[in-house]
Order: sequence, then structure tokens, then C-alpha cells
Amino acid sequence: MDTHADSTESHTDTAILDVVLIGGGIMSATLGAMIAALQPDWSMVLLERLDRVAAESSGPWNNAGTGHSGFCELNYMPDPGDPSRSADIASMFALSRQLWAGLADRGMLPDTTFVTATPHMDVVFGERDVTYLRRRFETLRALPAFSAMEYSEDPAVIARWAPLLMAGREPGEPVAATRHEGGTDVDFGALTASLVEAMTGAGRQLRTGHEVTGLRRGDDGIWTVTGRDRNSKQRFTIRARFVFVGAGGYALKLLQKARIPEVRGYGVFPVGAQFLRTDNPDVVSRHEAKVYSQALVGAPPMSVPHLDKRIVDGEPSLLFGPYATFSTRLLQRGRLTDLFTTLRVSNIVALVAAGLQNLPLVRYLIHELLSTRRRKFAQLQRFYPEADPADWYLVQAGQRAQLIKPDPDRLGVLTMGTELVTGADGTIAGLLGASPGASTAPAIMAELLNRCFPQQHSQWESTLRELMPGYDDGSNSQSAGALPEVPIAIGK
Repeated sequence: MDTHADSTESHTDTAILDVVLIGGGIMSATLGAMIAALQPDWSMVLLERLDRVAAESSGPWNNAGTGHSGFCELNYMPDPGDPSRSADIASMFALSRQLWAGLADRGMLPDTTFVTATPHMDVVFGERDVTYLRRRFETLRALPAFSAMEYSEDPAVIARWAPLLMAGREPGEPVAATRHEGGTDVDFGALTASLVEAMTGAGRQLRTGHEVTGLRRGDDGIWTVTGRDRNSKQRFTIRARFVFVGAGGYALKLLQKARIPEVRGYGVFPVGAQFLRTDNPDVVSRHEAKVYSQALVGAPPMSVPHLDKRIVDGEPSLLFGPYATFSTRLLQRGRLTDLFTTLRVSNIVALVAAGLQNLPLVRYLIHELLSTRRRKFAQLQRFYPEADPADWYLVQAGQRAQLIKPDPDRLGVLTMGTELVTGADGTIAGLLGASPGASTAPAIMAELLNRCFPQQHSQWESTLRELMPGYDDGSNSQSAGALPEVPIAIGK
């Protein structure tokens, strides 16, 4: 793998490449691996501004690694009678596992230790939330993907599922839990590195330390990508027929530089997070699950607390959080001026309107920023009553750029999901927003291929179905459980 190709030369590529991928995270890596499998003769370069891939949101400690499957994320199902969002996510994550298995079968993913079998659970307290969880369980268990889900209001059963939750808890409080053994823990950092390795080869390169600063489409339809090698300080210029912007928090400002009208009026709102982490083997060995609960009253959906078993580089740990943080950086290793570089006359109204409509979020962020370590630890003890402060330490997680979109009725709307943006001519695309992006990357990239490469798509369809038997013309609207079970082998 060439990590610094031509880094000491002029960086002016004379050949026109087929594909340029901007950003070395899970999205670019997934798209690159899929294109390498579909069209191995295409030339392709992945540009990453840092010195290694998966150093931002795809890094294993910058996300919870849940492998979002709809099993335990209560914020995807605020109405316990409407399973549509959870069902869609379950379908998309099934596609993810199918793609990983398909690439592994082709020898493109020789190491699949990035995914570990880890039960997904919910736990709630109090009559109102118990009633909610019971209804949610009854709704979901009718769907094939959720048929193995278990439910209990018995403290002894819940204690067997997750001992830390119940040890030392005062008796008498209503409690309920669901559990699905089909959950996973995913090291998206290791997965990203493996996918990047799978995409490199003849005519396909990774160039780290390369920061893109300009995007322009010529009259001939070819994109000119310009930037700076952060190591040699030299400028580079690359020309390509297709550009994908998978740069996380920097995606919007790069799409703005490309001057595509599809992002006119769009803005971003950066939110970071901290987690409490423990590596104490006596504690970690007693918790074999990812356990989610309800957000505090008045808190935004993205603040849903969870106590997660993590396996990173083969070593187990526990994470609890998130605790929201705020910075004007759009990447963890970004600049304090980042947010201001995205401001435009066209998006000011949407930004202000979204802010006024989300005052509870603003108050929540202020409350979180002012929280002491003692107050943060009290939230952990709500989950794990016997938690010892000496076992836990705070870690900073990744930075997320939540998307703000113009809206004809409300002027501006803050969204909590992801959005694939494609230029009208299909020669450029980018991904904006945050969760549950990493877990659903293959479904999103399949949709991108469908939109941006209509002429090649009919030739690719049979290969796509071999890689992902549940693939259906790039559509993500299938019902949960409709996808054939072709899971990648996962470890315990």
C-alpha cells in the first residue's frame, strides 16, 4: 500500500483518474472497496488529510462501535407502535454484514476480527418507560429480524443478562429490559483499514497527509482537485471523472467549494462527546453486552446513555456515555475556525431558525459543559450502582457535524441522520450528517452507485447481488428480515 505516493514530487497528475475519494473514513473505504470489486480496471486515489486512515469518527474510540441494527437504539423508535425506522436500519446493517462476508469470500478482507458477537440490550426504569419498552418489544418481535429478541421485567433475569445493572440496586423500582443475542461490536477503525487495503492495487492508491482545499468542475466535465501535502508542504493537483466527498465534518465546506447547488442553504452544527471508560478486567468481565436506555427528560435523542462492551485490538473495555461537548471544530483534529468557514449568506437564516427551534438542545449542551465529574459519574451509577470512580476515566470521542437543512415551513431544520448528496450530473457526491452512518455505509454507497453510475449499473448488478444477496437496486426501503441471512463469521 502506497501511503505517500509522489509526496516529495510536484503532485501534478497528468492522467485523468476515474475516481477520487476524499477522506479516509469508513464511507470512502466502503465505496473504494466496492468499486475495486465492481470495476478493478478503474484508476482511483483516496486522499486523507491525516497520516493514517480512520483517525477521526471511524476510529474505534471515536464511536460506540455498536453496529447499529435497530435492536437497542430507542431513539430510532420514539413511537413504540411504529417500527419503520428500526426496521430500515436492521435491513441496512444486514446488507453491511453481507458485503463484509462477500469481500471476505473474495479474499479482499482476510481479517474479520473487527466484528465481535455482543448482545444488544435496552434497560429502562419507572412505570412510564417500562410500558413504552413493553409495547416496543411487542411491535418489533413480529418482524423476522427481531423475532429472537427477549423481554423481561424480572430483576433476577436482567441480572443474569447484565450483572452490573442490578448489583446493589434498591429493590422495588419498576425495571424492564430487552435483549437480542444477534448484536455486534464493530471496530470501525480496523474495518476501515481493511477496506482501504482491499481497494488499493494496480492504479489505485492511498495518499495520506493530503488535504484537499479546492474542487472545480471544468467545461469538459472533469473535476480538478487541488490541495496541499501536509508533510512536504507542496501543492498537488489531480483531475478525475468522479469525486466522492467522505470527509466527515469537512464534507459540507468541500461541497460548498465545488459550488454544487444541491447544498445551497445547508449548514452544520458541531457536537462532540466524552465517555467514561474502564479497562479493569474485574469490571469488564462482568458485562457482556451493549446496553442502551432512554435519554433524560428534555435531552436530545443523540444523548441516549449506553454502557458498551468494546473490543479494540483484541482488548476488552467498557464505555459509558455520551456526555456532550461543544467546539467550533468540525473534526476532532480540525481547526477552531472550521464552523465559520461554512457560513454563507444562503444558510444564515436556516442556522438561526434551527437554533431557535432547538433551544432545549442549547440548554442541554450548556448543562453538559458545566457538569462536574461527580455529576457525570452519577449518571453512570444510574446504570451501574456499584461503579467505583477509581476504575473510570474520561476519554474524548469524535466530533459530529449535525446537518441543518433549509425548510419552506420552518426556514431551517436540524437533522440527526445522514444524507447522501449527489450533483445533478452524477459526477460528484458527498455524505453529510452523522449517525447511523458507519453501520449503514454499504447501503448508502449502493444507493450512490445507482444514482451516479446509471450506465455501468446494469453491468454491476449481478456482482452487487453476489456481494450482497439482499441488494435491491440500491433501495433501502425493504422491511426488516427481508434480507437473506449471509452473515460474516463473528467472534465471541
